[in-house]
Amino acid sequence: MELFKKLSEKLCTKNKKTCNGMIKPIDVNFDTSKNEFLDNLSKKAIKLYEQQHDIKKFTQLVLSDPENLNHNEIVNDLFNKGDIIDPLEDEKLERLADNKRFLKDLGLLD
Repeated sequence: MELFKKLSEKLCTKNKKTCNGMIKPIDVNFDTSKNEFLDNLSKKAIKLYEQQHDIKKFTQLVLSDPENLNHNEIVNDLFNKGDIIDPLEDEKLERLADNKRFLKDLGLLD
């Protein structure tokens, strides 16, 4: 084992790209097109992992107690107090249909 350590120390002093028998990736010259490809691939992999993780967490939350219907009571209380407005009322839908800013955001008006 000591022989391996001595050999790796010699390599470390002779060649700055390797130290303790390992290559320092920061010192290696990579092709920039490969780096860009790997960076994009890594970013896409991270996004997919985060999306999968979010789906798992959401599923755990939803399926944690399917018999719990407290959310319906909370929403009904909010409607009864007048804290929130039902967006599906005919009057509200008519106002949205005539809202020029909303239609511009949807790209239906110039």
